[in-house]
Amino acid sequence: MEHVKYKMEFDMKSTPVLMLWNYISTENGLNQWFADDVKINNKIYSFFWKGYSQEAQVIGMRKGFAIKMQWLDGSSKTYFEMRILTSEMTDHIVLQIVDFAEEDELEESKSLWRSQVDTLRRVIGCK
Repeated sequence: MEHVKYKMEFDMKSTPVLMLWNYISTENGLNQWFADDVKINNKIYSFFWKGYSQEAQVIGMRKGFAIKMQWLDGSSKTYFEMRILTSEMTDHIVLQIVDFAEEDELEESKSLWRSQVDTLRRVIGCK
């Protein structure tokens, strides 16, 4: 089945960019909202959830701005990206997520991102 690319944006209010960057790119940051545990070895990120693990390789990074990863067991045409933007309307920091999902799993995938980013917002204190 073909994957559908989608984007989501989350207002992170006035979260400092460096702080948000650490939450989306480091072991300590990611294990507070994205997975139960995270290990990084060079460009390979290993994510662990209750009884489940998955690895992703960094395929692009612009420090302090964006990180793009590809699941090692997935399609070579898909990736997920977390990008830090500044809203022109509010000057707030925005976390943009770019991801892919099969069409019949699109809403479930978006819901998972909403839930994870809600956790991130609580951890950071911007909710």
